[in-house]
Amino acid sequence: MAGQASPAKPTESAQAELAGGVRYMARQPILDLLGKVHGYELLYRDGPQEAFSGDGDLATCTMLDNVVIFGMEQLTGGLPAFVNCTSESLIERFVEVLPPNSAVLEILESLELTGGLIASCKRLKAGGFRIALDDFSWRPGIEPLVELADYIKVDYLATGAEERRGLLRRLQGSKCILVAEKIETPEDFQLARNEGFKLFQGYYFCRPTLMKSRKIPANCMLHMKILKQLQCEPLELGQLSQLIKLDPSLTFRLLRLANSPICAVRQKVRSIQSALVVMGDEMLSRVLTLAVASEWNAGRPPVILNLAFTRGRFCELAAKPCGLDPTEQYLLGMLSLLPAMLSLPMEELTPLLPFRDEIRDALLGAGNRERSLLHWVERYEHGDWAGCDAVAEANGLNRDEMIRCYADAVVWAEAAVHSAS
Repeated sequence: MAGQASPAKPTESAQAELAGGVRYMARQPILDLLGKVHGYELLYRDGPQEAFSGDGDLATCTMLDNVVIFGMEQLTGGLPAFVNCTSESLIERFVEVLPPNSAVLEILESLELTGGLIASCKRLKAGGFRIALDDFSWRPGIEPLVELADYIKVDYLATGAEERRGLLRRLQGSKCILVAEKIETPEDFQLARNEGFKLFQGYYFCRPTLMKSRKIPANCMLHMKILKQLQCEPLELGQLSQLIKLDPSLTFRLLRLANSPICAVRQKVRSIQSALVVMGDEMLSRVLTLAVASEWNAGRPPVILNLAFTRGRFCELAAKPCGLDPTEQYLLGMLSLLPAMLSLPMEELTPLLPFRDEIRDALLGAGNRERSLLHWVERYEHGDWAGCDAVAEANGLNRDEMIRCYADAVVWAEAAVHSAS
């Protein structure tokens, strides 16, 4: 497409520029019927408002600039990126800096349905972009956009069952994919599936139905022993090696990760003992933790593992400036999603974890200092900007530093999931 800019691969300085210029940027996964990530919605706010009240055109232009600086591939791992668009960004062709094959242009429900807007959407659709109608409700003049739409997103919390049935009847025969937004529980997910929705946005996958009679898997107990060994200083490599040998799948993952780019090991690692010796204590702890997390998440949506790695890496990166222990914070962030991985309540899992009482309390939701970074990133994932600022103010966290750490954690987690899968 003429005049289209190619997103640049970010350098360290570019990432610093991104962190300095973006006040708030996050992403929310959009999942398919099997719980796999179909794409991500990129979220931007220019300040701590929970609901954006600033200049919408400025927000969209800043997000577009972020994509150019950071690179679409880095932000979404090559999956479709859903980007909120204003009338100006569409009519003035600002959105054409995005790669058409991976960008989905979200038409906000608040936009006036002018001839110029509809003509721009037709031109962009012909140029390879996909169109999504956000917070959809039927209104006069919407028919031309419905004909163009690839996705129609319905706010599940804001619409009742009868209203959704009416919308679905009107959309019969349309080729667009129906997306249910704000799906928070497995019950919501099942109901939306039954109603005919094909994609789902929300955090239901982090709230699995807990099976009260389920026992903790035997290999999970073995992994707990391995995590306990990782707390020893120095590491007792002989005992670690014997534990790892008891789990063939973990052995495979360990060797795979030890030889992956994320570990940056120069020589080929061909045995458990070699991996333990070559990597050193810090890298070994990282690799084993990744491998254990991957094992725990087996059979679960990969997005859970991605989110766990993002949380862990964020807490690790942000820990030192806050006077917290990076290793401890990495495990706290990653293991915060342990109930979603194992379908067991945190109350049953924390007694088995080899941590200080303060870390166990943090995993159980205590509002202590150890949980401050995890609390911040949980709010950030939900786009709760006011909540982020409240946590930062209460704990003396630097807002810009938090955002920079999150951006770095997203990139690291994408590489970690790829290496661990």
